[in-house]
Amino acid sequence: MLNSKTLNSKTQNSYTSKRHSPFSTVSPSLFLTRAPLALAIATALSTSAFAQTDAIDKPDPSTEMEVMVVTADFRSSSLEKMPSSITVIDSQKIQDESAQHFEDLLNSIANFNWSGGSSRPKYFQIRGVGEQEQYQGAPNSSVGYIIDDIDLSGIGMVSSMYDLQQVEVLRGPQGTRYGANALAGLIYLKSNDPTDVFEHGGEVSLGDDDLRTFSGFSSGPLTDSGKLLYRVSLQQHQQNGYHENLYLGRDDTNGRDEFSGRAKLRWYATDDLQFDLTVLHADFDNGYDVWSLTNSPTQTTSDQPGVDSQRTTGAGFKATYSGAETFELTSLTSFANTDHHYSYDGDWSNPEYWASKQCSDDDGNLAPCQYDYFWDKTGQRKTVSQEFRLSSTEQGRIFADSTDWLLGVYAMNLKEDNQLYSEYNTWPDEVLDSEYEATNYALFGQLDTDLGSYYALSVGLRLERRNSHYSDTNNDNFDPSETMWGGHIAVSKVLNDSHNAYIRVARGYKAGGFNMTLPVELNDKKEFSTETLYNYEIGLKSHWLAGLIDTNLALFYMDRQDQQVAASQQDPDKPQRFILFTENAGSSNNYGAELDATWYATDNLQIYSSLGWLETAYGDYQYQDKYGTEVDLSGRDLAHSPHLTYSLGGTYRTNSGWFTNLNLSGKSEFYYSDSNESRSEPYTIVNARVGYEASAWSAYLWGRNLFNEEYGVRGFYFGNEPDNGWAEKQYIRYGDPRQIGVTFNVKFM
Repeated sequence: MLNSKTLNSKTQNSYTSKRHSPFSTVSPSLFLTRAPLALAIATALSTSAFAQTDAIDKPDPSTEMEVMVVTADFRSSSLEKMPSSITVIDSQKIQDESAQHFEDLLNSIANFNWSGGSSRPKYFQIRGVGEQEQYQGAPNSSVGYIIDDIDLSGIGMVSSMYDLQQVEVLRGPQGTRYGANALAGLIYLKSNDPTDVFEHGGEVSLGDDDLRTFSGFSSGPLTDSGKLLYRVSLQQHQQNGYHENLYLGRDDTNGRDEFSGRAKLRWYATDDLQFDLTVLHADFDNGYDVWSLTNSPTQTTSDQPGVDSQRTTGAGFKATYSGAETFELTSLTSFANTDHHYSYDGDWSNPEYWASKQCSDDDGNLAPCQYDYFWDKTGQRKTVSQEFRLSSTEQGRIFADSTDWLLGVYAMNLKEDNQLYSEYNTWPDEVLDSEYEATNYALFGQLDTDLGSYYALSVGLRLERRNSHYSDTNNDNFDPSETMWGGHIAVSKVLNDSHNAYIRVARGYKAGGFNMTLPVELNDKKEFSTETLYNYEIGLKSHWLAGLIDTNLALFYMDRQDQQVAASQQDPDKPQRFILFTENAGSSNNYGAELDATWYATDNLQIYSSLGWLETAYGDYQYQDKYGTEVDLSGRDLAHSPHLTYSLGGTYRTNSGWFTNLNLSGKSEFYYSDSNESRSEPYTIVNARVGYEASAWSAYLWGRNLFNEEYGVRGFYFGNEPDNGWAEKQYIRYGDPRQIGVTFNVKFM
């Protein structure tokens, strides 16, 4: 279906090719700290470009619209044919919105949220389901996180958006495709593949908060025959982290120092055999100093700022054999080795501050307070996985050529060692070394049948066995094993050339587990059961007004059985400590809707939006607070589950090369935790980008959170001030404030 929408897509594709760049370096003295300086530089660059209009890559109306393909699916199907609620963010939108990290995009995804207890997002919630934190050493994710077939679930903070082909968010359980790590859904990042022609690029971004981002890529053939191709991309990102530590007199204690590197090789060994190798290395050496006793969004007074670092080296190897007449064989091998370090100043202040306060001793006498608490955990994770798939070709279809089939086997081994050390008033408080190992084996299959009369049926099933072992220096030992199953049934119907409807039922699962280091009074909570989730969904994918408007609409109802809930209790005898455990909360139901829409208003103007509506509620669930009082959460909203998520954006490109993007996103209020009543405030964030795009280079002025909205991304409600008798109080971690910057990039063949 080609029309003005086609022309607009072509326009964007032409600009994609010229703005796909990175690499540069600039003296720190030039880093932009004020918007007027940024504007002056951008204006100067644009004025220079205006004199070179003959170099501008103008739109070509003959170019056809690129079909959006979901690469996380077994068969890489087009988005409009997938019977599921999926958001795909392509490279053009990533660039148009100046997204440097996945954090810059996630607010535009309907019914999607994240828990801000880390320097970068790595704990996600889809439709109200997902983790909020991971302080202990037995990872068990509800939301899968995959980068180029390398599984980084639960440690997905190393997600640079540079040189990325697209981001895919699959909502609802992915029981057939991904199994236990995708109860709520899946985030899949696909980077750009090697090209058969040479292309290279460089990019530099500068901004306030001492932002410095230098990036570069190179791609092309390694041999004259064109059978061996490569692609390499690198990015170094640094900034101070928006916080000023008043006690230490520093503005970089929450800083970000992030390196991402990726190399790809593609070898066409024969006409029927293809090998793809991806190597990923990321080194994020970030600070973590965001909490304040006064709930200041930008100032702290800690004497021991924390860290949140992650160094990951991973590899994915894919082999595809298509020489058989009736089937294709695919092998996927992946490996990842991660060292992570997380620490924080638990008293959120310094000895001088506490000494200036009065606290009661055991006899009720007042004396200067002494409160000094520091928490530190290091971990090492290794994952190895192997998958083999047999899938039918056109000649291999069964049932009178009506059905495509797929069969596969999967195995993954995960090992994680953790070392926890905390110190309270100069004395060791918690000291724990732990070892964890889990091995998963799975068999899976899928049938996709053309039923005739424009109906299609998809049926998938996955059977998974999980064996795990945990031991630690507190003499906790667990060896749970279980067999789980999931899958889906989906019926779709092509109503006409413009509308495709579907009904989908999916079953997902999340393994049961155990709670370590619990006090004797909580011995009945040592283990918890497997959670299952049934997702019922109906959707409509449409083109309106002869293709000028695209919409994807989904309505869903989720039935969670033996829901796993993360609970916490502040220890009344040792208030610096928290008792963390997971328990089952019976059943609960989530329901709502998602809408993604794009309007190709003119050949030069594109407007896009998303809207998510979500209703969540606990079933029958009560917990005890630190004083043993029973609290009933039955019927209350789940944590990090806003009723409303929304985004609206527009991109305007002139034929002469000028560019403008304006976008906003927001959320309604939501509870921060499953263990208290602390809630966020609703918020809306506005971003913008303007610039000029020539054929070989481009320059932009951009701003994020232009109105400097103060918005909470994580909250606690507990006692952390001994001078107030450890009275409970709400503490909030805020998202990033306003930032202004400029970006300049070049690309050449």
